[in-house]
Amino acid sequence: MAEKLYTIPVNEAFEADSECPVCTMYRSLEQDAIDFTMGPSYMEDDVRIATNQLGFCESHIKLLYKKQNRLGLALMMLSHMDRTRAEMEKMKDKHASGGLFKKNDGSPMKGFCQYSFLGGIKPTKCLTQSQEIKKLLYCKHTNVKVQTLRYIATIFHLYRHDRDFHGKLKKSKGFCMKHYALLFETATEYLSGREFEDFCNTLNDVYYENMQRVRDDLKWFIDKFDYRYADEPWKNSRDALIRTVLKMNSTDVE
Repeated sequence: MAEKLYTIPVNEAFEADSECPVCTMYRSLEQDAIDFTMGPSYMEDDVRIATNQLGFCESHIKLLYKKQNRLGLALMMLSHMDRTRAEMEKMKDKHASGGLFKKNDGSPMKGFCQYSFLGGIKPTKCLTQSQEIKKLLYCKHTNVKVQTLRYIATIFHLYRHDRDFHGKLKKSKGFCMKHYALLFETATEYLSGREFEDFCNTLNDVYYENMQRVRDDLKWFIDKFDYRYADEPWKNSRDALIRTVLKMNSTDVE
């Protein structure tokens, strides 16, 4: 099968030394979003409008902070803070008699807290996950989660039309629990009959085989803390804990 532009990231992820190719693609998309947001784009009007309106979730604000562009982040946070405060002031004046925080469903803050990010309230939106990303983050790219689902669809497309991809899947290091389940659950949308059965069998084989491999590495990592094994080689266990967290929690802690 001739390589297509949309198949390149998927093939590259499966060819990489990764415990979960889908996580690899997701992290790449996420990093692109962070790089774009903390680059010169934060001075552009359309980007600032979106950051003012949506802000960032807890996970992505940490990544943005690590980029060391403190001035850019401070400017975005100041604009977002000013907008949030202004919105709250409007609601306070409008609902002065009833108070901002009511327990009933009619509380004006219920919808507002789902819309913006107030301290102590878990956000339900984030610029990096917003549909606004179609216009903003990555310029020509789309929202991280949406694009990840497109990669999932591409995996099934390659499985159906590219026999070489079957080999890449079988030689892969499997997937994390979340993306194993996602592939399993969505397989019926793209495959049927014998093709579906073959895919699920292969998926199960690579998943469980590689979970056992990582589990064995983790066990040896633990054993190395026992004085009886102090002089034994580490084998492939030095990064076993990091790989286990990725397998179990879909999280890269490095």
